[in-house]
Amino acid sequence: MIERLVPAGEGLVARMRCSQRSDGDFRRDADPSRHRRLDRRRQALMDGRWTWLEQVHGADVAVVAEPGDGAGAVADGAVTAAPAAVLALLTADCAPVVVVGDGAVGVAHAGWRGIAAGVIGEVADAVRALARDSGRAGVRAVVGPVIRPSAYEFGPAELAEVSRAVGCDVSGVTAWGTPALDIAAAVSAALQDAGVDDVDDLGFDTSHDRFFSHRVRGERQRQATVVRLEPA
Repeated sequence: MIERLVPAGEGLVARMRCSQRSDGDFRRDADPSRHRRLDRRRQALMDGRWTWLEQVHGADVAVVAEPGDGAGAVADGAVTAAPAAVLALLTADCAPVVVVGDGAVGVAHAGWRGIAAGVIGEVADAVRALARDSGRAGVRAVVGPVIRPSAYEFGPAELAEVSRAVGCDVSGVTAWGTPALDIAAAVSAALQDAGVDDVDDLGFDTSHDRFFSHRVRGERQRQATVVRLEPA
């Protein structure tokens, strides 16, 4: 488990946790017995009622009014000002992004399609709409484990699409010398465009075997990134 505490205004912090392979698989499926094991994993990672999302690589954002509200919503972002509400994302290579404001927090599932669709800006705007101080200053973001360009070969047309969406070149090179997408750079550019300049990239790479990776190892399992507001 990876943990970060982020100041969230007077009297509050946002507690962010990211699972690793050793914490188990957080993917949902139709097996009832697995649901019980999944719930135990969820509560071990962060206790409380989770708002998990049916992620579709879009830009819709669920507004969570109380713990567990909106669980299963078709969205790629969620925001809340409710202390103890657990916002959750599942990823294998996409970037889990936590956005923290004054008394509000949000999450964005940022794969290349979601970034191009504008999910990061939508989440940042939704956090500001809930924040006690809605100004651009004071909003910060944390980027969790994401695939890095050394292992993320990418087509030129899609690279151009993401670069246009974020307004800068986000291309890289794989370890074997072919074009790659730098998702972390794209996330950072999208956050800056949304007025979020305080960005903490934790630096973890899902191509490493401490994490699950669909792109590198074809794995179906998923890690979870969760966050909640709590008293400082």
